[in-house]
Amino acid sequence: MTITDHERWERVKGRLKAEVGDEIFQSWFARMELDRVQDSMAHLSVPTRFLKSWIQSHYIDRLLTCWQAEHAEIQKLDVNVRSAVIRTALPKAKPSETIEFGRDLRGIKGDAGETRTAFGPVASGHDALGGSPLDLRLTFDTFVVGRSNTLAHAAAKQVAAARRDDPVMFNPLYIHAGVGLGKTHLLQATTWVGNNGAERKVLYLTAEKFMYGFVSALRTQTAIAFKEALRGIDVLVIDDLQFLQGKSTQAEFCHTLNALIDAGRQVVIAADRPPTDLESLDDRVRSRLAGGLVVEMGPLGEELRLEILKFRVAAARQYHPTFDVPAPVLSYIAKAVTHNGRDLEGAINRLLAHNKLTGQPVTMEMAEREVRDLIRPQEPKRVKIEDIQRIVARQYNVSRSDLLSSRRTANVVRPRQVAMYLAKTLTLRSLPEIGRRFGGRDHTTVLHAVRKIEGLVGNDAMLADEIEILKRQLQE
Repeated sequence: MTITDHERWERVKGRLKAEVGDEIFQSWFARMELDRVQDSMAHLSVPTRFLKSWIQSHYIDRLLTCWQAEHAEIQKLDVNVRSAVIRTALPKAKPSETIEFGRDLRGIKGDAGETRTAFGPVASGHDALGGSPLDLRLTFDTFVVGRSNTLAHAAAKQVAAARRDDPVMFNPLYIHAGVGLGKTHLLQATTWVGNNGAERKVLYLTAEKFMYGFVSALRTQTAIAFKEALRGIDVLVIDDLQFLQGKSTQAEFCHTLNALIDAGRQVVIAADRPPTDLESLDDRVRSRLAGGLVVEMGPLGEELRLEILKFRVAAARQYHPTFDVPAPVLSYIAKAVTHNGRDLEGAINRLLAHNKLTGQPVTMEMAEREVRDLIRPQEPKRVKIEDIQRIVARQYNVSRSDLLSSRRTANVVRPRQVAMYLAKTLTLRSLPEIGRRFGGRDHTTVLHAVRKIEGLVGNDAMLADEIEILKRQLQE
């Protein structure tokens, strides 16, 4: 009886499953189909480009061996990406194209109707390996550079422009800043540049997406394949690391981070605070993060805010040529709306909407009315424990290393207690975290210091004055 090609394909799959195991087979080959056998070539198809790339990089020789065991004439395999349905291909949008204000870019459709994400289409079986959605507007061309973000911008561009065989300069590159100051913009711009060239595999994930992917892999018993896939990435970009939760998830992130860095792969991370302030993370992770290049993006200065506003108006004018914002109005918004870049974009969107819906020109009166809720009171300066230690050490004529040491002489104990007291009253850090930052002390030691100073302040006017002076210096 003659064996059909599809019957041979079933036998090939059986051989492959026996060799690689059921877990890996289900992750990478369960959705592979045989299209046809022609001459000495077997034509196979998979649903996503990610699966095609991964199979060709890691399993193509083993797959060919299994084929030849069933059909000796097969000399070559051709793996293609199939479309779910026949549809007209949509033109690919270039990353540098400016998108109309207000348009939601999540879920942009690619040339096969697939969701465009940070790493091609969504990878079947492991949705997280498709990456988190990218906004086509967030490129280096649309990032406005100023004094507060120059170093972060330069470092991100250097990472994005590096080639696969280049030595890794900053690993990991860790960018931290408050909300709306451009962290995500830089990370997505880095991803766009990396994915425009076929040389490197760049994966952009939010911490939430990473957690979702790992938990899903555990639930579907494909954790090994998930880990292998992550370790095969050339550049891993993680956004909003402060949201990473769960002991097992953090452990997996730590293993992935170590594996990539040790293998010379690039890691880029953004969070809303420096690594040392990520109290929920393991000490080993914080230490590894701090060992790379840590860059802070500071608040937007007035000059930079004005440049951002001008850029936003120019972008809006591409779609609404008659839209105009007088220079005095832009200057007013730059002075008044100080919180972050998203508020600035919101201000321009409001003026644009009012102008288009009512037909009225943009005036100062209109601007004052439309943006008044975006004018927020100035936030108090965020005090850092390092600043407390530095200023207290200077005040009491001791060194910062004295405060962190085990010395118990009177001239060191009192300043150390004052510094711990200020850390508890001026920051949101927990007692264990404060103890860790003061030479690895126990939280009970910190609590004793806080209570000691609280008790002395009520009876010692000179000490009370010293502490008030220190507070003013720290909050200025």
